Amino acid sequence: MTTEHVRLEVEGPIATITLAHPEKRNALGLGFMQAVIKAFNSVPDDVGVIVLTADGKVFSAGHDLKEMMDRDDAYYSELFSTCESMMKTIRSLRQPVIAKVQGIATAAGCQLVATCDLAIAADTAWFATPGVKIGLFCHTPNVAVSRSVGPKRAMQMLLTGDPVPADTAVDWGLINQAVPAEELDDAVLTMAKKILEFSKHTITLGKCTFYAQDGLPIDDAYAVATPVMADNAGNEHAQEGMGAFLDKRQPQWPGQ
Repeated sequence: MTTEHVRLEVEGPIATITLAHPEKRNALGLGFMQAVIKAFNSVPDDVGVIVLTADGKVFSAGHDLKEMMDRDDAYYSELFSTCESMMKTIRSLRQPVIAKVQGIATAAGCQLVATCDLAIAADTAWFATPGVKIGLFCHTPNVAVSRSVGPKRAMQMLLTGDPVPADTAVDWGLINQAVPAEELDDAVLTMAKKILEFSKHTITLGKCTFYAQDGLPIDDAYAVATPVMADNAGNEHAQEGMGAFLDKRQPQWPGQ
């Protein structure tokens, strides 16, 4: 599937969604985000992993500032509601989403990276939430970024707007790995293939439960996780996996 400036390509069990508007630094305009949502929702059910990547030197520079000038309140409400929907779509997908970050990711672009389940970046990439510099605090990027790096580091990014290099982003928990640019493709593929070794049903269940309990008080978190753990233990995927481990053989996941 190809929508203007957004590409969806499927190769076996891996789908790749590419932000393909480098001349605008992959800025997240309203129509652009709607196309991204459409691409995510168009991923075939049999895909096991989704990779989100971008063309050009910039992963995403955040919202399209030119598009945001002299608009009415209804436009701003729709714009940021659509951005929220895009982020929630990533979290609601049954497949893990890996951000492959080749360059700069700022503001809502940084939010997009933080929202993905995993993120691997070139060691030359950097990340920032610089809205404070233009009078537009990164309120919504803060939601995803603070959940990745914690409050003090998030506030440092939000209050100063200073960029964070890739190695620091790894140390802070914003991304999983930083690798030389020429190794980025292989690093992402290695991660994807590792995930694809396992039961798709179990991966989906795990992703759903992780976000359902994330941030809850501990008693509430266990109230979410414990019944799912019990149900998971009795289903055919866990029974096959435990049996294979005990029999010292490779599991044959049902339906895969």
